[in-house]
Amino acid sequence: MKFLLAIRLGARFGLTLLLASQVLAAPGLATWEMARVTRVIDGDTYEVLTGSQVLRVRLLGVDAPEHDQAFGPQATDSATALLRGRLVRLQCHGTDLYGRTLGQLRLAGNGAGAAVDSLLVVRGWAWAFDPSHVAAERLPQQLAAQRAGRGLWKCGVDGTLPPKAWRGFTAKIKRRYGVGCTW
Repeated sequence: MKFLLAIRLGARFGLTLLLASQVLAAPGLATWEMARVTRVIDGDTYEVLTGSQVLRVRLLGVDAPEHDQAFGPQATDSATALLRGRLVRLQCHGTDLYGRTLGQLRLAGNGAGAAVDSLLVVRGWAWAFDPSHVAAERLPQQLAAQRAGRGLWKCGVDGTLPPKAWRGFTAKIKRRYGVGCTW
C-alpha cells in the first residue's frame, strides 16, 4: 500500500525505491499462491492464471531488454522456454502505473523453488534492477554473468544498454543506432 501511495503522490524516485524495498522486505505482508504461466509477453512480463483470474505480472527486481532492443527477442525466448505452461508460486506486491501486478515468481517444486528473477540474471537475460535496494542478492549473480559473457553480456558490459535508457530514446534514434551487439 505504501508503494502505491508513493507513486500516486508523485514521490521522488529514491523514496519510491525505499518504500518498494520496505514492501518487499516486510514479512507476512504478501502470501505465495500457486499459478500457471499462460503467456510470456517479454523477458520480465508474463500472464499467469491464478484460480479463475488472469493477471499480467511484471517481475520485480529485474529489467529485461525490450522487444526492439538488442537481445530482447532472446530474453523473451529464454523466459518462454523456462516458464510457458509451467506451475509457479506467485507473490503479489501491488500494481504499477500500467496496471500490471508487481510480483515475484518461483518455480513450483520441492522447497522454496528457484526464483525466476535470479534465473534470468544468472543466465544473462536481465539486469538486476536497483541492486542497492530491492535486488542486492542479484548483484553478484549479474557480475558473474557479465564475467562469463552470458546472454546480453556477450559483447561485454560496454556493449549493453539498460532498458530504462532504451525506453527514453525516440523511434528515430532506435532505428539509427538500435542494432548494437547481436546474438
